[in-house]
Amino acid sequence: MRLGPAGGRRHRAAVLLAAAVCSTVLGCPGPAGAQDTPSPPAGVPRLDWSPCTTGSPYDCATARVPLDHDAPAGRSIDLAVVRRKATDGAHRIGTLFVNPGGPGGPGTVQVPQNYDSFPKEVRERFDIVSWDPRGIGNSTAVNCFDSTGAAEAWGRSKPVGFPVGAKERTAWIDAYEDLGRLCEKRDADLLRHVSTADTARDLDLLRRAVGEPRLNYFGVSYGTILGATYANLFPGKVRAMVLDSNIAPSAWTNDNRPDARAPTFLRMGSDRSAAATLNRFLDLCGSAPTSRCAFSAGSPKATRAKFEQLMQRLREHPVDTWTYARTVGDTVSSLYIVDPGWADLARRLQDLWQGRVPKPPTFPPPPPVAHPDPYLGDEQAMAVWCGDSPNPRDPAAYHRLEENSAQRAGDAGRYWTWSGEPCATWPARAANGYAGPWNKPTAQPVLVVGTRYDPSTPYAGSEAMAGELADARLLTHDGYGHTALFNNASSCVKTYESRYFVDGTLPPPGTVCRPDKQPFS
Repeated sequence: MRLGPAGGRRHRAAVLLAAAVCSTVLGCPGPAGAQDTPSPPAGVPRLDWSPCTTGSPYDCATARVPLDHDAPAGRSIDLAVVRRKATDGAHRIGTLFVNPGGPGGPGTVQVPQNYDSFPKEVRERFDIVSWDPRGIGNSTAVNCFDSTGAAEAWGRSKPVGFPVGAKERTAWIDAYEDLGRLCEKRDADLLRHVSTADTARDLDLLRRAVGEPRLNYFGVSYGTILGATYANLFPGKVRAMVLDSNIAPSAWTNDNRPDARAPTFLRMGSDRSAAATLNRFLDLCGSAPTSRCAFSAGSPKATRAKFEQLMQRLREHPVDTWTYARTVGDTVSSLYIVDPGWADLARRLQDLWQGRVPKPPTFPPPPPVAHPDPYLGDEQAMAVWCGDSPNPRDPAAYHRLEENSAQRAGDAGRYWTWSGEPCATWPARAANGYAGPWNKPTAQPVLVVGTRYDPSTPYAGSEAMAGELADARLLTHDGYGHTALFNNASSCVKTYESRYFVDGTLPPPGTVCRPDKQPFS
């Protein structure tokens, strides 16, 4: 469930409180110039900041932490860390830590790439810090191949999107079983120490390393379960925490039962949520002229029928390498970012409808950091996800699960079912995981943000997160896409987030924010 969003677009959040106001709830801003950290106490990593590249506004550092927090004198690993200082140092409040999702999202790349998506007041008054979690990207990473060529050869050994038919199912299952064997042989200890709880303990060390008495945190997607884990491991250390596009803790842990009958994504309801989001995409597209949505057939009903006909056609007659399964996978992932993702998706679908190979996507330029393109193989996300969250262990069960999901969620159900199958043969479980409780009282309430039409983390997951935490307030984004933050779509959401981070003010119960504009409008 990696994000990979496009760069942030024009910020539209309203100006909030005067900077001179000092909150009695969350405390006063730190003094001007208090942005560089003194030597940390023993056991806390030292962050020696320096510009990531010449002239870059971002600073980079490396934190050394224990592989096993219960054995701090043993093996250590490195965490790559990035920082952008508050733009209004005179009114700086502190440091805001950000996890951009995944698992497997490299914060040292994705957060700089999406820096402008954060509310203006937050950028002014907080140093924004992110890191590549253990096992990921530029940190000590799970990498099960000897070379790039070997990783690419493995990728070619399995179907794209998900398997269709018995032959492809065998190839898929065999490929991921082989990957698990390679990973266990390469670094079995690392596989058992990349859990969400391990990363939450890393986060607390990073908090101490920058000199913060309590944590300010913004987590999206997988970052919400990381935030919830931190809040329950260190409940007295929470100053402000926003969790955007949530995974229900009970779904993540399978209610703390080790034997799972359904994979994590189906417990979450990702299949149903993706299907509902796809239907909204098709309805809004069909209500727009082709000048605004290239795939429009003139009405919602006709556009849904056109999509179904395209999927049936691609099952029998792929367009070059664009198979049915590849197109379904591309459709679901393209629903994450509404602008420009939805219009771009409509153009690709129309190309396929007309028998043309879609143009390759254009990606945003790399951010000015030292290593903007780290290795991000499937095994990095799997090590966290499969080690933490129970999934059915019989690969043969997934075809039946796929058919059941397809009955309720159509094509998206096939995609999300097989996304969980790699965990069936994954060789490691987390040595130090956390499965609850989730209701330990925190020093300050948590702000939970949920989007109605999210193709990955259903709105029900945000409702569940708000209910399972001890003290949380739900803010509803009556919009579209995966995460309100990276969609940068609602100035209303940004306004409430800013007020909360600056002085602790929560939105009124039941608050609903809407996008500033509708897709294809």
